[in-house]
Amino acid sequence: MAADPRLVRWETRSEGPLFAVSLLFLAAYAVHVLARGMPAYGHDICLGVIYAAWGVFLVDYVVRWRLGDYSSSLLAHVRHHVLDTVVLVLPLMRPLRFVSMYQVIQRRREKPRLSLYARVIAYSGMSAVLLGFTGALAVYQQERDAKGASIRTFGDSMWWMSSTITTVGYGDITPITPLGRTIAVGLMIGGLALLGAVTGSFSSWLLQVFSREGDEKPPAR
Repeated sequence: MAADPRLVRWETRSEGPLFAVSLLFLAAYAVHVLARGMPAYGHDICLGVIYAAWGVFLVDYVVRWRLGDYSSSLLAHVRHHVLDTVVLVLPLMRPLRFVSMYQVIQRRREKPRLSLYARVIAYSGMSAVLLGFTGALAVYQQERDAKGASIRTFGDSMWWMSSTITTVGYGDITPITPLGRTIAVGLMIGGLALLGAVTGSFSSWLLQVFSREGDEKPPAR
């Protein structure tokens, strides 16, 4: 079924501003977590930005629901728009929707500037970076004041994130709080999926290149 023209117009006009709001949300959250010595009013400002940005995301979600094909049922909308629902519940994941912004830009062009493999690698790589950074922030916030925690600094959290998302898992630093471990599970699953997409696409691209070279006949003498 073709998308409602009103929904297409909304997505085309809103995706860019929403992406900017998502980056503002992430920046405010990072400052709130990392700037521990900041005055109380600074943290209040950051929280105000965070809540305001989440309100914008909620409005966008409701508008997409009302304009979409499944507007008669919120449950049906949730089932058919899992990523939108996840980033609404977990706004730190909102920057992962930048692929939607890319699609909006491509609607104005006759063909993509990047090949399919390049797009998959670029999207998966950037998503892995964003997922790792947000995961490190969230785990650091949960672990830094926990009794007996080994993650005491953001540097510790970044080291733990790097070994976790790449599936190396040294085990020298681990989260101990329930929420920290829950975030770790999500990071493991997301990291496996994204890095698998990168390596799989790169391998497929190499096979395509070598196959094309093998099919080429040597010039006649």
